[in-house]
Amino acid sequence: VAVDNTFATPYIQKPLDLGADIVMHSATKYLGGHSDVIAGALIAKDAELGEKLHFIQFASGGILGPHDSYLVLRGIKTLALRMQRHSDNGFEIAKYLENHSLVEKIYYPGLSSHPQYDLATRQMTEFGGMVSFTFKSGKKEDAIKFLENIKVFTLAESLGGVESLANLPAMMTHASIPEDKRAVLGITDDLVRLSVGIEDAEDLIADLEQAFNTIN
Repeated sequence: VAVDNTFATPYIQKPLDLGADIVMHSATKYLGGHSDVIAGALIAKDAELGEKLHFIQFASGGILGPHDSYLVLRGIKTLALRMQRHSDNGFEIAKYLENHSLVEKIYYPGLSSHPQYDLATRQMTEFGGMVSFTFKSGKKEDAIKFLENIKVFTLAESLGGVESLANLPAMMTHASIPEDKRAVLGITDDLVRLSVGIEDAEDLIADLEQAFNTIN
């Protein structure tokens, strides 16, 4: 059993303690935390499995350079502080979106309305900074206009850095997936994904509000 724990990080969730064999991290994201490194990691509890993974890495040459390793180690030093702030801000923004008249669905496991809230509360200590939502209108045009008018959030792909990012997966991160497959996955044309950073929560909410106000 392998688990991608990139969104949660070890600060929020420890899959090895929950029975996973391998845990994967895109260290480019929260572990690095500053949008300045491309890296990844596989963690295994079983020594024999770990040796097999190490041999594959050794044989294929997928070894991180010294400077990139330094950047990830630097990020890990502040991981707990950053993840707590990401989680606090993410929860505040999710609550704000839950009560907004233009918002239809919100995807955030820290809300009691989330279908897997009970599961999340059992295995996570916090709920992170990734928040997605759709519009009641269901219009891609509304999502685009919203994203064209954000000012504190940056319109960009990636996630997990100290700065807040927003993107339209159907046209950006997941554009290569055929439309019918995106529909099955719930990636609608009006789905907006937020990577909530560590800025002041009131500033972030004010930015979202002014962007919503541009939609007729």
